Amino acid sequence: MRFTQRAVIVIGVTIAWLAPAVTTMAAPLSVSAGAGAAASGKHCLKVTATIPLGRVAREVAVNPKTRTAYVANGGEVSAISGRTNTVVATIPVGRGAFAVAANPKTNTIYATHGNIATGSVAVISGRTNTVVANISAGGAPFGDLAGLAVNPDTNTIYATSILANAVLVINGRTGTIAATIPVTGPFGVAVNPKTDTVYVGSDSDSVSVINGRTNTVTATIPMSLGPVGITVNPKTNTAYATTGINGQGTVSVINGRTNTIVAAIPVGALPQQVAVNPKTRAVYVANGGDGTGASVSVINGRTGTVTATIPVGAAFGAATDPRTDTAYVSGADTVSVIAPCRK
Repeated sequence: MRFTQRAVIVIGVTIAWLAPAVTTMAAPLSVSAGAGAAASGKHCLKVTATIPLGRVAREVAVNPKTRTAYVANGGEVSAISGRTNTVVATIPVGRGAFAVAANPKTNTIYATHGNIATGSVAVISGRTNTVVANISAGGAPFGDLAGLAVNPDTNTIYATSILANAVLVINGRTGTIAATIPVTGPFGVAVNPKTDTVYVGSDSDSVSVINGRTNTVTATIPMSLGPVGITVNPKTNTAYATTGINGQGTVSVINGRTNTIVAAIPVGALPQQVAVNPKTRAVYVANGGDGTGASVSVINGRTGTVTATIPVGAAFGAATDPRTDTAYVSGADTVSVIAPCRK
């Protein structure tokens, strides 16, 4: 029997809305400093803070302009200040919050929530930290939303619907679904704003490449397994996709010009989401672990090698703030903040 991290996540997305809400006592959220450090070449990295959330953390996104991270957890989105590493707002969005994405140009955050029948994308104002609109996926089976990505240049949002075998294209200006693109079993999604190209990990063991201008699939890149996480470095026109089986993890490096896999980099067990810092070309991979503990693999984008492995309490989501050279890794009920070591 083939056991992949994709199978675990798909089950989790489908039944997440059934989980009972977690009740916690209202208390100040503390931050604990990480003790371990790992050298990434000449670049020393360490966990500088672990931020408790009180609910199961799913995906994470960052608005670099405001230095704010957003984490989907429970029926909420938590806003975290990158200056203080504290939760500054808790935004109710609805049960089953899972994927989150940010548009730094409009200071708008998007979060998926609901179930196969009620699935929607919540539109959050980054200025007021309130939900200003909800965009329905259109009912069953489109409500089974998993991945979410934004093209800030075109103000377009892409949401993947696993059971509907579709990618929903949302106009950020009007808050309406502008197109539906057929893709088999889509999950992770990422956008290259410079080329207006969308990359979607598919259950058919492939990555679908979508032209953002025409909303059509222009290429299908075969993979050994269906990828879970995917990210793009627009500066190098390179995409990175995570796959894993039986405790073995890999990041596939995709050349955006040729739409071919140019490298396969071994990482930790059960890799989940992946994020890249375009400025440093560092790639952060959230490894869920297979009983040996969660970790973050840091890949040098220039050499294609893992230069650091950083232990964390739990790992699922990943996002970066290029302006501060900071990575955020969400998992269990915490967010780990990874930053350069201070001299």
